[in-house]
Amino acid sequence: MSREAITEDVTVGREASAGARPPVITDPLQHAAWDSLLEAHPSSSVFHTAAWAQVLHETYGHQPAYLCRFAGERLEALLPVMEVSSPLTGRRGVSLPFTDFCAPLTSGCEEARGLYHLALEHGRRRAWRYFECRGSAQGWDAASPSLTFYGHSIDLRRSEAALFGGLESAVKRGIRKAEQQGIRIEFSGELGAAKELRGRDVPAPMGAADAMEVFYRLHCRTRRRHGLPPQPCRFFEHIARNVLGPGHGFIVIARFEERPVAAAVFFHWGRQAIYKFGASEFAFQHLRPNNLLMWESIKRCALHGLHSLHLGRTSQANEGLRRFKLGFGATEETINYYRYDFAQDAFVTDTDRAQGWANTFFRLLPPPLLRLAGQLLYPHLS
Repeated sequence: MSREAITEDVTVGREASAGARPPVITDPLQHAAWDSLLEAHPSSSVFHTAAWAQVLHETYGHQPAYLCRFAGERLEALLPVMEVSSPLTGRRGVSLPFTDFCAPLTSGCEEARGLYHLALEHGRRRAWRYFECRGSAQGWDAASPSLTFYGHSIDLRRSEAALFGGLESAVKRGIRKAEQQGIRIEFSGELGAAKELRGRDVPAPMGAADAMEVFYRLHCRTRRRHGLPPQPCRFFEHIARNVLGPGHGFIVIARFEERPVAAAVFFHWGRQAIYKFGASEFAFQHLRPNNLLMWESIKRCALHGLHSLHLGRTSQANEGLRRFKLGFGATEETINYYRYDFAQDAFVTDTDRAQGWANTFFRLLPPPLLRLAGQLLYPHLS
C-alpha cells in the first residue's frame, strides 16, 4: 500500500464527523495525534501505539496497515496490522510482528467481525500468504488457534507487604541472597530516579541509549546460550529512541561489584506495564540477580501507580521460565495465536520453534557470526 493511499484513508477517517464510518486502513505514522486517540481505550497497550509501529517500520521496513473505525475525531475500533514482505518468506499480514500479544480494540464481537473481514479482503488484494493475529479472535468466525503460549500478569494494586507475601518462598530466598551478596539495582527511564531502591547514594541513572548498550551486550550472550541469534542492535536502538525516550518504558540493570550481571527492558502505557526483554550472565545466576531485579521492578511499578505488570509470553515447552514467573505471584492465562492461510482458505496450525536442531548450530557460532545471522535473518521473520 502506498503512503498516498494510507494518508487518504486517514483523512477519510478523521473527516467523518457525523456518526461512525465503515472501517478504513490507516497508517499511524502519518497521524500526528495517533497515541492520543488510544487514551480513550482502557485496554490499549504500548503495542497499539505509533511508537511501536515506528520501531517495526524503522528496523525492518514493515508497512503499517491498521484497520480502524472512526467516529468524527474519535477512534472507536482498531486492529493493528503490519505487512511483512520478504523475498524468502513471502508477504503476509501480522498483528503484530515481534509482539507478545496485541488484541484488537473493539466494543464487541460484531465490531471485531467487521475489522477481520476488512483484513481478509485487504490480504487477498495484497496477495498475502497468511494473516496472523496474536492474543484474541473474538468475533472472528470459526477461528482456531495456531499456537498457544502461557501468559502471566501481576496485580499491582496491593501494598508492598501483600505483594511480597504473594511470592513463593524460593523467590523470597533468592531476593534475600541477592541482597546479602551485594547485588545493586539501577533504573533508567521515566520510572527511574537519582537514587536506586537499595537506599544508597549513587550517580544519576543512565540515559536510555547507554542503558540499552549494557542490556544489548547481555542480550547477545544470553541468546547464544539459548542457541538463538540476537535481534539486530538497531532494533534496540529504535526501542530506546521511540519507546523509552518519550517515557513509555525503562531499563533495569543488576550489578555485582559494578559489573552488569542481569538486565531487563520494561514497557508501560496507561496503567499497564509489560516485561519485554530479559538477559543475564549465567556465571552469576547463583547470586539470584534476576530475583532481585524483578522484585525491585514490581515495587517501582506499583509505587508509580501502575495497576498491572504483564510478564510476556512463555513457550509451553519452557517450564523453567513458567515456574520463575509464577513464583512472583502471577496469574496464569493462555495466549492464543491465530493464522488464516489464504491458499487453503482455512485456519492452520503452526509449530513452536523455541527448541530444535537450529539451537545447537547457533550455539556453535562465534559471537560476531551469530550477530550477523540475526541481522540477516530477522528482517524475513515476524
